[in-house]
Amino acid sequence: MKQYVIDQLRENDFLQLEHYLNNNSEAAELPGIYWVLVPKSLLEKNQLDHPDCQPFYFAVNLDRNSIGFELLIRTRTRLRCACIQYASPKQRDHIINYADQLFEKLNLKT
Repeated sequence: MKQYVIDQLRENDFLQLEHYLNNNSEAAELPGIYWVLVPKSLLEKNQLDHPDCQPFYFAVNLDRNSIGFELLIRTRTRLRCACIQYASPKQRDHIINYADQLFEKLNLKT
């Protein structure tokens, strides 16, 4: 799985990230997994052509030592579909900017 990972989190970093993600994203059934909505303006043509699969998300995986931002754009309605794909360059930039801005917003060191 391709992902943007920030490791060596301190305990306080983990707690702040967990609090933020619990309040600003959708928690998955698995602990430490969160769904972050991809703006519709960033969707690729094949994703826009699949209204039944929308909305699209990227997953964030938080554990005590690291946080990973998956570079796979997926739907939560299906496991397999042609619209589920690795992030386009503009989607990838959005995910990395989201991660970097999250650390800035919470005043965490990377």
